[in-house]
Amino acid sequence: MITRTPYDALPAELLEELAAAGLDAKAVYDAVVLAVAEDLPGEDVTSVATIPESARGVADFAAREPGVVAGLTVAALVFHYVMGDEVVVADRLADGSRVAAGDVVMRVSGPTRGLLTAERTALNYASHLSGVATATAAWVDALAGTRARVLDTRKTLPTYRALQKYAVRCGGGVNHRFSLSDMAMVKDNHVVAAGGVVPAYEAVRAAYPDLPVEVEVTDLDQLRELLEAGCDRILLDNMDSPTMAEAVAITAGRATLEASGGLTFGRAREVAETGVDFISVGALTHSVKVFDIGLDLQDA
Repeated sequence: MITRTPYDALPAELLEELAAAGLDAKAVYDAVVLAVAEDLPGEDVTSVATIPESARGVADFAAREPGVVAGLTVAALVFHYVMGDEVVVADRLADGSRVAAGDVVMRVSGPTRGLLTAERTALNYASHLSGVATATAAWVDALAGTRARVLDTRKTLPTYRALQKYAVRCGGGVNHRFSLSDMAMVKDNHVVAAGGVVPAYEAVRAAYPDLPVEVEVTDLDQLRELLEAGCDRILLDNMDSPTMAEAVAITAGRATLEASGGLTFGRAREVAETGVDFISVGALTHSVKVFDIGLDLQDA
């Protein structure tokens, strides 16, 4: 049997840490509840069959490769949810820490059955979010010394957006809009529907005068039109580097410029050196490589 600790019985400092990180602690808890239920509709038959109920153990979360960790707070919540007061989480590195292969990032002790029952759910969170943070940090490093900063996108796993965007922050990146409501972003289909970049921009301004708005352009004529109309945030879509550099010169600081579309890591530095303010990278969240973390149960 697992404890399935109620939200109000979790360690207060853990919930406060999640909130301080910009996460809704109750929403994270609810996600963990669903994740554990998905993995454990009945009981952990292997652990029940092979491990005495009285057995207790210590296990290390260890990085198998260098990178940036994220999601360890969520992983700790998983263990507390599964084992309640019987688990002790120690030596947990702060999310956003850079680690080397072999580094212990967290140590957990408690009933051995519980440790192994919680293992996969905890690792799923920590490995995925550390992968996002590690990928983001690589882009941040590639852009060092330029004015450009790396942005995430809304190309996130459904229901994972808050956590993935948190992991981007852990890696040193910047969050773009969170939802369709907190910022207007006029893309090519909106432009077609509205009859041009300026009519689309002005329609948003009329409907939501206080809302931030960004408009996508595919050529320099559209850029000039928007600058004349007073648009102060413009997305340069699928432009080559010389065209982006010309866009920066034309803009002359009148708007922030975001590069997007077809941007590979190999082009990161080249694009940043055009002078754009932001580079948005959907791959940070939609196709990130899982970071290799393992749980090693110590010998009794």
